[in-house]
Amino acid sequence: MKRPAATFLAAGLMLLTLAMPARGAEAPAKTVILSTTTSTQDSGLLDVLVPLFEKQSGYTVKTVSVGTGQALALAAKGEADVVLVHAPEMEKQYVAEGKLLNRRLVMYNDFVIVGPKDDPADIKPAKKAVEAMKRIAVRRSPFVSRGDNSGTHALEKALWKRAGVEPKGAWYMESGQGMGATLNIANERNAYTLSDRATYLAFANRVTLAVLLEGDGALFNIYSVMEVNPANGPRINVTGGKAFADFMLAAATQEVIKNFGMEKFGRSLFVPAARMREADLN
Repeated sequence: MKRPAATFLAAGLMLLTLAMPARGAEAPAKTVILSTTTSTQDSGLLDVLVPLFEKQSGYTVKTVSVGTGQALALAAKGEADVVLVHAPEMEKQYVAEGKLLNRRLVMYNDFVIVGPKDDPADIKPAKKAVEAMKRIAVRRSPFVSRGDNSGTHALEKALWKRAGVEPKGAWYMESGQGMGATLNIANERNAYTLSDRATYLAFANRVTLAVLLEGDGALFNIYSVMEVNPANGPRINVTGGKAFADFMLAAATQEVIKNFGMEKFGRSLFVPAARMREADLN
């Protein structure tokens, strides 16, 4: 007895359907895009942490190292899966807008004002960063700004504002580059600049600039990790992004952060903060 053609067609479609993988069963994306600030890269910290994460998780990390403002903007456009940056006010704004999720503290260190060892603006006697910036402006001593909307640049602009100074003129230069490149330019120009301590220490053997002001509470530097809202774009690796964020807060990772820099510099470049509250750090 011959079966109707419709029966064979239905059977064929059923076999084809069974052969196709279910949408929910698709292999998860194995690449995690990390959008981060240049200081985590220039300090060498990511050179240690990323291979550890890749070995433990099986993911491959693609790092995009830019200024904090750009790192946050990339995530908001759906071009990153997780963010590690250091500009609390900007971060909180993106979280409030729903672009980023689950902001958690990772570590902290501080900023320092560095410059020529002979200190032509005489900022070393100053106790506060604002006073140091005033002295640099009054003397028209060369100053190199990152000028890149990074967390470092945001703090620098806040210090100029508090000092009542609108920096402009031949003495004030913007590099438009990351912290390491900005330190090199400041060194070449015999100029002052604001740097996170980790990058300065990592570049200390390449520049002759000295730390001339430190220890002011206004120079505190907090790093946080945030997951990216999957609504930001169709290709966000939600699972991978969360895995990296969780990794940064894991006890073993925090121990690595605690010891990072000890062997080379005799001191840690970052202080782990996963078990701390932000209110305790201000």
